[in-house]
Amino acid sequence: MEKNEKLTVNQEEEKGEKSSSSLLEKIQQLGQTNVPQLSQDSKIHCLTIVGQIEGHMQLPPQNKTTKYEHLIPQIVAIEQNPNIEGLLVILNTVGGDVEAGLAISEMLASLSKPAVSLVLGGGHSIGVPIAVSCDYSFIAETATMTIHPIRLTGLVIGVPQTFEYLDKMQERVIKFVTTHSNVSDEDFKELMFAKGNLTRDIGTNVVGRDAVNLGLIDGVGGIGEAMKKLNSLIDANKEEKDALVQ
Repeated sequence: MEKNEKLTVNQEEEKGEKSSSSLLEKIQQLGQTNVPQLSQDSKIHCLTIVGQIEGHMQLPPQNKTTKYEHLIPQIVAIEQNPNIEGLLVILNTVGGDVEAGLAISEMLASLSKPAVSLVLGGGHSIGVPIAVSCDYSFIAETATMTIHPIRLTGLVIGVPQTFEYLDKMQERVIKFVTTHSNVSDEDFKELMFAKGNLTRDIGTNVVGRDAVNLGLIDGVGGIGEAMKKLNSLIDANKEEKDALVQ
């Protein structure tokens, strides 16, 4: 009996060691691990977009990043999983790769399940289209959003093709934001090219309620309001499906 008990203890210790090493590997490779954010029986999935959005270029290891190649399979899994009925997107990002941000935005906008976004801290630059891509968007009272023209790092001199490419990409961003929010094309461009709002730069920094007044974000609120809204959208989605079946 004692021998069997010792074997069981040893096996449990080995399992614990393997689990710890697996967790360490995830942290080393991905910079994060999948911590259970909601209870197992929850019908809502929480997706976090924090730090800098990493796209085609790998950022330095000390940067806090959200890698778009990690988000895309998650969004696909959310769409396919019948147990997930709604998505909560939490944003606190400085922006990042434009094409990666637009890819994430398009995927979120095309989800068949209800989605609510919540900007905490900041939803800057390419974080703006991601914030407005959901069915309903919230921003915390103290959170900020920076709207500025698309640019490359450094100066671009004597390459008209590059300017044309940036101009077309900028139009894609403007079209997406104005299509998925209540801000007009003219107002958004005015915010984008405003002078004097940002020190030695072009653009506008909007805080909390200002983003709502401009029509960029739907409402001011926190996690409580976001969850309440998402649950109501899930209920409405269920009623719509039941009506179609009948």
